[in-house]
Parts: sequence; C-alpha cells; structure tokens
Amino acid sequence: MTGGQNRERRAGLDIVVDIHGMRAFAAKTYLQHLLARASLDRDAKEVIVVHGYHSGTALRDMVRKELRSPYIKERHPGFSDGQTILVLKKRIPPPR
Repeated sequence: MTGGQNRERRAGLDIVVDIHGMRAFAAKTYLQHLLARASLDRDAKEVIVVHGYHSGTALRDMVRKELRSPYIKERHPGFSDGQTILVLKKRIPPPR
C-alpha cells in the first residue's frame, strides 16, 4: 500500500502512516480513505498513526476522539504519546 507523499509504509502486518504537518480535517479525510482501503487488505491487522505530540494535540485528539470509521474495531495509545494504534475491522471484498 502506498499513499500520497510517501506517508504510508508497511511494518510486518501493520500499516504505519505519518500525518505530521497535516491539518486535522485533511488528516481525518486521508485516514478515512486509508482505513477503507486497509480493511480490504487481508494481511493488515492494524494501522499505526504517527501524529506526534510536541507541536500540540489537535492531530492526536482528532485520531483518538473524533475519527469515526466503520473499519475501526478498537483504538488505543501506541508506544509513545505520538502514536495511536487503530485495530482494523475486516470487510469481505465484493466478488469478482
């Protein structure tokens, strides 16, 4: 999976996305599209969102409190305050 401006990368079964420098609305829209694509990826289990925490809390709060998607099974803080882990809810791809 690759995304705009090389924001996404694979880390094993996880997708890591860096939204540093994005405005909250743009990041929210970007993540909603990413989650829809990731829910069809049979190997992806989690999306690790790197939002940072030194430059304010707008992105962190958006990811942890405001971001809504039918493809999020659960969310929890990552390994630092600058990350949030979104566990994916899988959907069945349409038949071909």
